[in-house]
Amino acid sequence: MNRRLHLALEAADLVAVGAVRHRLRAALGHWGVPELADTAELLTSELVTNALQHTGRGAVFDAVLTGDQRLRIEVQDGEAGLPGRRRDPDAEYATSGRGLMLVEALADSWGVQLRGDGKVTWFELATAEL
Repeated sequence: MNRRLHLALEAADLVAVGAVRHRLRAALGHWGVPELADTAELLTSELVTNALQHTGRGAVFDAVLTGDQRLRIEVQDGEAGLPGRRRDPDAEYATSGRGLMLVEALADSWGVQLRGDGKVTWFELATAEL
């Protein structure tokens, strides 16, 4: 069974974020891990939106369910700068800028890797079976 979802996204196409969520939810159901869908969709929305809104370029989305039942989501963009996280006291009142704080709080692991001319921001979720 193919347990990989690969999507190329056009620059600034924020409408595509909803389509990515929909396709991810369908894939997770097909792969037999629908319990990961809510968290995976939320964190995917944050990473894809950041990539499309803040880089001025498109993005590449990959979701892979590994043999040991870990879901790995990667969003590659064309911006080599590392993303920042808000840690100031006023952040809780801001209307944006908390996406990576959500990823950090809800993902089992996450990180950023420089790759080529850009970076990959990724997270992993484990199924309850682990």
